[in-house]
Amino acid sequence: MGFLKPHAERIYALLRIMSGFMFMLHGMQKLFGLFGGVPPGAPALIVYVAGGIELVCGALIMIGLFAAPAAFLASGTMAVAFFMGHVIPAKGNILPIVNQGELAALYCFVFFYISVHGSGIWSVDAVRGGAKR
Repeated sequence: MGFLKPHAERIYALLRIMSGFMFMLHGMQKLFGLFGGVPPGAPALIVYVAGGIELVCGALIMIGLFAAPAAFLASGTMAVAFFMGHVIPAKGNILPIVNQGELAALYCFVFFYISVHGSGIWSVDAVRGGAKR
């Protein structure tokens, strides 16, 4: 079942670009009130710190500039978000389907993978000569 194997690097690049883009949109939602904005009463720490990380790291991951460290920071941020925003309010229930933390858990592991793999092709790092070709 390796019919897509010749396209693995391009598929990875699409994963990196789209994951970074969607993460950046979450930052824009928090910081600029776009796409429905932030729920009323959201703590300022979440709005400004998490929103800033989402915006900046999402953009860096998307364009492939220092994608590995940006993805590592984003992965850690999503791990914290999963536990603080989903596990604790769900009285310790760690199952993402129960505590509604699927998106945070998925982002956490996708960004962890990107932090190991790096920018790859179709990236600023590749143009600069800092990524594997």
